Amino acid sequence: MSETAIRNVIVSDRVRLARNYHDLPFSTQKSPENALLCIARAREAMEALEQEYTLYQLNAMPQVERMKLVERHLISRDLLKNADSGAALIRTDKHVSVMVNEEDHLRIQAIGDGLSLQDTAREAFEAEEALEDVCTFSFDPQLGYLTSCPTNTGTGMRASLMMHLPMLTRYKQMGNVNQSIAKLGLTIRGIYGEGSEALGDLYQVSNQVTLGRTEEEIIDAVTAVGKKMIDMEQALRQRAMKEKHAELTDNIWRSYGLLRYARQMDEKEFMQHWSNLRLGTVLEILKTPLASVDELLTVAQSAHAKRYAESMGAELTVDQARSAMIRTTLRLTP
Repeated sequence: MSETAIRNVIVSDRVRLARNYHDLPFSTQKSPENALLCIARAREAMEALEQEYTLYQLNAMPQVERMKLVERHLISRDLLKNADSGAALIRTDKHVSVMVNEEDHLRIQAIGDGLSLQDTAREAFEAEEALEDVCTFSFDPQLGYLTSCPTNTGTGMRASLMMHLPMLTRYKQMGNVNQSIAKLGLTIRGIYGEGSEALGDLYQVSNQVTLGRTEEEIIDAVTAVGKKMIDMEQALRQRAMKEKHAELTDNIWRSYGLLRYARQMDEKEFMQHWSNLRLGTVLEILKTPLASVDELLTVAQSAHAKRYAESMGAELTVDQARSAMIRTTLRLTP
């Protein structure tokens, strides 16, 4: 499978590891001392690595800055629920982050491009090794890594692919796909994970089972399903180009026009048009660079738009600021 075919469908891949220190209760919510100890240990570990990490303590951050980290998928919405004790150590290149005091003591996360879960996992395990050098993790010889939620016990690993699947969505195939992959111990979630909506035809495909499988088996299973879904999506895109060419291109150009010239746009409408923009780009109907389209997915989210309005010192609503950022991005591209 070509790299182009992969990038046309997969926006990013991610590996997340759940870990707990062996000498502390798993929940730190009722023990500020233990929460601070977890942060101190994680900070010490990351300082030992060559690449630089920055510590973000959520209780010292404005809400809009916390949400910007969520929109960049560097921290989870669940960490926000524990903002009083939660923290994150984020590598300078934004490819690795360590959430502290979420559901578990540590959630170690690495984000990669395309279908490169093996390489992404290697980054996550490098951070994990440094963290365990400071203090041993809770581990059972039979069960594996012990976690707050039993569904994460075992490897503690979630491997996922963020996939753009507009044609599988429009041809109403996602229900069948979800049923098929559930039999393999995988699941499909929305853009921000469990319980979130699949805005912009974006779906996270990940393993549901962590116990009784090795890390390699999990990665192989998610990769195999990802390749199959790429083939299915590509086939439907070709079919649509033949059977519904006029309708498809009209939808794409309408979305491009609205994105480029609208003066205000809410998040849900933006995501709908963004999906058409990305589809038009990969089908070579539009000339907007794919990297710019994918970056727009982040910078046009609500917290980024709000911060943009504040930085400009302008009396703009979030929806107006979002449109201003979109117009600027699209004006700078062909």
